[in-house]
Amino acid sequence: MSEPFGIYVHWPFCAAKCPYCDFNSHVRSTIDAQAWAAAISRELAHHAALQGAMRPVVSSIFFGGGTPSLMSGAALGEVLEAIAQHWTVASDVEITLEANPASADAARFEDYRAAGVNRLSLGMQALDDNALRFLGRLHNVAEAIAALKLAQRLFRRVSIDLIYARVDQDRQAWRDELRRALAFGTEHLSLYQLTIEEATPFARRAARGEALVPPDEEAVRLYECTQELMAAAGRPAYEISNHALPGAECRHNLVYWRYGAYVGVGPGAHGRLETPTGRMATQNEKLPERWLSQVSLQGHGVVACAALSEQEAAEELLLMGLRLSEGVDLPALAARFHWRADPKRLAALADAGFVQVQEGRLKVTPPGRLVLNRLISELL
Repeated sequence: MSEPFGIYVHWPFCAAKCPYCDFNSHVRSTIDAQAWAAAISRELAHHAALQGAMRPVVSSIFFGGGTPSLMSGAALGEVLEAIAQHWTVASDVEITLEANPASADAARFEDYRAAGVNRLSLGMQALDDNALRFLGRLHNVAEAIAALKLAQRLFRRVSIDLIYARVDQDRQAWRDELRRALAFGTEHLSLYQLTIEEATPFARRAARGEALVPPDEEAVRLYECTQELMAAAGRPAYEISNHALPGAECRHNLVYWRYGAYVGVGPGAHGRLETPTGRMATQNEKLPERWLSQVSLQGHGVVACAALSEQEAAEELLLMGLRLSEGVDLPALAARFHWRADPKRLAALADAGFVQVQEGRLKVTPPGRLVLNRLISELL
């Protein structure tokens, strides 16, 4: 059986830019969807050529952004057809589309389903109208719930996103909001703590002294009560911010976190490819118009394509894999990239209660998850 392999398609356009967002997303008044679909299809051909005869079976396809639910069903279908031209697509492939409640439309969702989308990730972000205004969202709670009901009617698998640790949100308010979200019955929830990212409107407001997130100690308590409620609801964290019923984990994101291979197409997309010359890291031009021009001129918008050393690959695997509750298989890591943890350093972190090694797997403990970046720096 071949290793899971994914394709990520970045749709960079949004109806409005949220003040907390540092993703590669852009607001444009007009978009030629068919021209964009044709360019994405052309770039897919380039990546397939990079892999040569080593093209694996596609197990997951993910349309992210931006707001992919602004795509037409025809444009999305054209991209899926291009993927099928260059790769064998698994019969049980997971095809996920990120959707915004403000762009939810029955006819559009039906077109996505007809094209092959079988998993919808809905960015509800909050179940409080004041919070949605604070987050700069274009929808209200009633619209978010209507979009969710539509998604659950049309798609077999549905996930919702929520953002917590807002400055005015105490633990009881978050518990109530999370219980309400659980009552919708979705199999998967992505629950993200609000963070202040550089070069965003929120960062500028924070620099002026405005409080937008709670103190660190309260954010920790909110995280802990999230883990307790989700575990009790049968949706434990399989990754720091992602919770699912057993078997309902997002297969595409598991490709990333288990350090599998994937193609990334569209403005700003990254990829990790297994090629005849080794593992390659690809990175695309971020500005949409410049990417489109480069695809027109040379067939792709790749601005960096570099071979990864075993050390670099091992570091990336740890960065991704230690986010997972299942942790990292240390013997497999040593066999694949010839990297081994320093025994004394590992023992010190274990003695401090931050990590544990069980049957060869290195796992981060709940206290360790709160300082994960520091832990990884220590390991490396």
